[in-house]
Amino acid sequence: MPFETIRWHKGKVKLVDQTLLPNKFKHIYCDTIESIWEAIRNLRVRGAPAIGIAGALGVVLGMQDSKAKNYEQFKKQLERVISYLSSSRPTAVNLFWALDRMCVCCEQHRNLSVNTIKSKLLNEAEKIIDEDKNICRNIGKNGAELIKNGDVILTHCNAGGLATADYGTALGVIFHAAEQGKKIRVYADETRPLLQGARLTTWELMQAGIDVTLICDNMAGSLMRQGKIDCVIVGADRIASNGDTANKIGTYSLAVLAKAHNIPFYVAAPISTFDINIKSGEQIPIEQRSHEEVTNLCGKRIAPKNVGVYNPAFDVTPARLISAIITENGVIKKPNEKKISNFKLTYPNPLLTEREKRKDG
Repeated sequence: MPFETIRWHKGKVKLVDQTLLPNKFKHIYCDTIESIWEAIRNLRVRGAPAIGIAGALGVVLGMQDSKAKNYEQFKKQLERVISYLSSSRPTAVNLFWALDRMCVCCEQHRNLSVNTIKSKLLNEAEKIIDEDKNICRNIGKNGAELIKNGDVILTHCNAGGLATADYGTALGVIFHAAEQGKKIRVYADETRPLLQGARLTTWELMQAGIDVTLICDNMAGSLMRQGKIDCVIVGADRIASNGDTANKIGTYSLAVLAKAHNIPFYVAAPISTFDINIKSGEQIPIEQRSHEEVTNLCGKRIAPKNVGVYNPAFDVTPARLISAIITENGVIKKPNEKKISNFKLTYPNPLLTEREKRKDG
């Protein structure tokens, strides 16, 4: 990718302010834990993997000036930092996965000095970034095998480099297929109410030289009926143990439409997006966002004052509507609880296993 979505830079978190795209490309620098919380909450950084990275770097940011004299004091401060960052957004499990990983990293190095633990936390956050780059490329490689030359692909919201370390999940599949020389075209839903498809996905695909056409969200069914869509590829923010998947609001509608028109519906996501502690999509917490996101557009009010507003950020697509889940470890076709439980859901670093060892010991 010609840009880095998020990184650690001279004691600050440097990230692309996605609220300004496509009209302005700008990096901002978060130098307090409050500023990184605000960036996550207000979608300056967004996309499940990128939110996880922001959370990990937020831990580093929140702990770098700690005056703790020993591990016990440091751990108490760390727990407050993690609790605060956890409150930024509830649905994307990658955030909690990354925060948990940072916590366990601290536990692993409890016998070292406080300054050394700080360095270990930064190393862990940067490791998560490097791993995500490789993970996304493997997702792209695995998913590209499902794409045929000449395919027309529909995608929703943004699951590209902006939503990850630099390559993307759903868009990573598209990028890799294009790199293989396959002639593909893409339709991108605008993705109301915040227009991530219109603002971000079309921008990324155009930067990559991929043929993309923007459509309103309510046009997808008409295109499918005309036989103009060969497959749908979306990302994910949390996947339950039975394969039910939470993604940007509007994803479920596309899955229903794809099923009705016999069109493959693919979900591309890293294994860190699986939440094996949740049995079904009914248990996935759905973030409710402000009324103004719906009543206002580009700074102007488009709805009557005092109108009631329902604004969930995500919906859940049942596993029965998903043709395959594309991960870095392979593809789970027609996902269900048994297939997922038998799948290689090993994380890039066995830190969570270490936590379980501590519980047992």
